[in-house]
Amino acid sequence: MARIKGGMNAKKKHKRVLKLAKGYRGARSKQYRVAKQSVMRALTSAFAGRKQKKRDMRSLWITRINAAARLNGMSYSNLMHGLKLAGVDINRKMLAEMAVNDAEGFKTLTEIAKAKIA
Repeated sequence: MARIKGGMNAKKKHKRVLKLAKGYRGARSKQYRVAKQSVMRALTSAFAGRKQKKRDMRSLWITRINAAARLNGMSYSNLMHGLKLAGVDINRKMLAEMAVNDAEGFKTLTEIAKAKIA
């Protein structure tokens, strides 16, 4: 029985990597061996970047909540502790949204938190 050579599969693999490397500069977008290294690194960085974005957003929300809480005479940690004692279950994303767009609603939450801590 005749053996099957792997040319088709290799060509398909090379095309896939070179397509991902489109827009890279110089040999990184033309030569398979160099492109493969660049694409592997880029995909690793993209994965890490998606995780980093989540951390950055949480940090931004906490900063916004802290700024709004201080305008209402509380610190971030006291606000969160008071809300937990009051049984108010609201996430940081929504709290930050309220702090920016709904100052009255946020003020009500700080009053609730102050009442529970005192």
